[in-house]
Amino acid sequence: MTATPDSSLLDAARALDAADPLRAHLDAFADAPGVAAYLDGNSLGRPLRDTPEKLAAFVRDDWGTRLIRSWDEQWMALPMELGDRIGRVALGAAAGQTVVADSTSVLIYKLMRAAAAADPTRTELVIEAGNFPTDRFLAEGVAAETGMTLRWIEPDPVHGVTISDIADVVSERTALVSLSHVDYRSGALADMPGITAAVHGAGALMMWDLCHSAGVIPMQLDDWGVDLAVGCTYKYLNGGPGSPAFAYLRHGLQGVLRQPIQGWWSAADIFAMGPEYVPSADIRQLLSGTPPVTSMLAMQGMLDLIEQSTIAGVRAKSQSLTDLAVRAYDEVLAPLGVRLLSPRDAALRGGHVTIGHPDFRDVTRRLWADGIIPDFRFPDGIRLGLSPLSTSHVETITGVLAVRDALESGDF
Repeated sequence: MTATPDSSLLDAARALDAADPLRAHLDAFADAPGVAAYLDGNSLGRPLRDTPEKLAAFVRDDWGTRLIRSWDEQWMALPMELGDRIGRVALGAAAGQTVVADSTSVLIYKLMRAAAAADPTRTELVIEAGNFPTDRFLAEGVAAETGMTLRWIEPDPVHGVTISDIADVVSERTALVSLSHVDYRSGALADMPGITAAVHGAGALMMWDLCHSAGVIPMQLDDWGVDLAVGCTYKYLNGGPGSPAFAYLRHGLQGVLRQPIQGWWSAADIFAMGPEYVPSADIRQLLSGTPPVTSMLAMQGMLDLIEQSTIAGVRAKSQSLTDLAVRAYDEVLAPLGVRLLSPRDAALRGGHVTIGHPDFRDVTRRLWADGIIPDFRFPDGIRLGLSPLSTSHVETITGVLAVRDALESGDF
């Protein structure tokens, strides 16, 4: 009997799951009753199964029993210690260059504003016209504050920013180039070492937004000469809604760049309560106010899993999942007029695949009601976010087939 596309795809998915060296980690994540396929881990990662007990233990012991003593015993150092761990596990960054602190927006502002003021002879900021709104809005604000000129890159919407795009816009006037490592729409993966080198060739600083790559894409920030970077922890690091972001500032720029929000936590002596501000000489200089300790808890279990799996292993699983999604697109969605809005080559793609169709806003509502959870991005895209440690190949195919069924039925 001839195999149907559904059975062929599901058989392939089952075989890949059986051979998956990371399959045991699927059971580490909490169940979501009524959800048949969670394909939004690139936006909000699922909680680990043991997170509720860890949070309860924190309230009972670290906070409830040790009370304010926990600041001296562990919490004062936590932003730097956790930053070092993220740097080691996910970023290719040596200790002392990464810190967990504020929201992504606040940290991008701090670093962007500091970089803009680094050299008064450089008067231009460069950013992609389609970058995530926060990045663009902050760049507009920093340019307005400093009187600098914004230069906009308009790359191919599927394949993203290239070295050639950079060469066309940077000059001796460029102070900072700010780009996303993985495009939040298409999933296009930028050439971080190549673009960073091109920016440095013009004498400018390079900042990367790692929100859609931290925890799913191997990188070597130190070896690639990255100057500054910011990433969130609630996507592939599974820190929970609103968990704090991290910032990377290479050693050579610490004490050179000066971030603008001069709170007491970044002072050289936090408890001196002195008459003037003297910044810390180390990575703590990027802090401002009291760190959100409670919000730093959930991500630590996910860092354990990534460290056990290795970031290279996570990337291999990610490529397997997205390759299967593209195969399924070709077989069951392309015939229905759905467009592929992500690169076909897994080496040029991050952890999500985007597909487009005029009916996808309504289709997404139908899918959510049926327990299939991708996300919709204006104007007509569905992102299939495949978080490698919590997503199976069968779950991926279940989601793609549900998109097909919704389109064919027209019942949305």
